[in-house]
Amino acid sequence: MNADAPDTGSQSGPDLAPGVSVVVPVRNEADNIAPLIAEIRAALAGHAPFEIVYVDDGSNDATPDALKREAETCAELHVCRHAVSAGQSAAIRTGVRHARAPVIVTLDGDGQNDPADIPALLAAYAQAPDQSRLMIAGHRADRRDPWLKRISSRIANAVRAGLLGDATPDTGCGLKVFARGTYLDLPAFDHMHRFLPALMIRGGGRVVSVVVHHRPRERGVSNYGLFDRLGVGITDLFGVLWLKRRGLKTPPDSDA
Repeated sequence: MNADAPDTGSQSGPDLAPGVSVVVPVRNEADNIAPLIAEIRAALAGHAPFEIVYVDDGSNDATPDALKREAETCAELHVCRHAVSAGQSAAIRTGVRHARAPVIVTLDGDGQNDPADIPALLAAYAQAPDQSRLMIAGHRADRRDPWLKRISSRIANAVRAGLLGDATPDTGCGLKVFARGTYLDLPAFDHMHRFLPALMIRGGGRVVSVVVHHRPRERGVSNYGLFDRLGVGITDLFGVLWLKRRGLKTPPDSDA
């Protein structure tokens, strides 16, 4: 068993040879499973074959049962499960590892990201040159969160951008598009999902931000506390700053 996915089981539908994999990490989101899957399928109807990869990060509510019910009727759905919670970054990585398409779309499982934005992000990705080194990042210009969360995110984004120079106004948005292989080449660590744009740029890539919708949470409660995010964010920020400064610089090939 790969260390990136401790104690993970999986259920798979038929072989779809997908062109796009939508990866959704969830923990204790039972009431959001069916509505969000329906929205994802509607958003991608008419597109090239796609799959939806849900990663249940050790839920202790009815999330496993909800996913099992959906998998019985949704041919595009594939389900992975962490026996114990390993965190959002680990869940995303597990989903990308199990994905079969070369292009990955990620979004949060709480229903606040709007799946209707996925086609626009995919179009921006398809039209850009050198897609293997590109990340399309959603930008929630009109956040629908409580005021304290909005202010803390605004401060965190300003500090992060100042130190890392990632030129991304909203790194915390779950909606992103990138190449599967490029993502798997990035250094992996807990909470890395908050720094994906900086890690992409560190590897010689670029990030393009696209404005997306943001919705208030209608069902369930957040699994990530404000002060938990602040505590780990400071430590991780300086860790990523160290990675950026100490990254290997590969010179161009020379003629023989």
